[in-house]
Amino acid sequence: MVTVLGTYKDGKIELDKVFSSENPVKVLVTFLEEVNSDSEKPLKLSDFSFAESQEILKDYKGSFSDAVIEERRAAL
Repeated sequence: MVTVLGTYKDGKIELDKVFSSENPVKVLVTFLEEVNSDSEKPLKLSDFSFAESQEILKDYKGSFSDAVIEERRAAL
């Protein structure tokens, strides 16, 4: 595993140094500081159901992460 620091702003993450990979790489984003969210009700871990997510996506044939990325790019 590799750790690269960065900054999150306006829905984007800017890495402090360049990271290059030939293949897509899964990442885990952890906010190291307390942040104020604009959402009405912050999500809690207890709000998430892995089983429910699996059920909702059982018939989805594509890459869910690619679909989310494409949706966010289209919103820009």
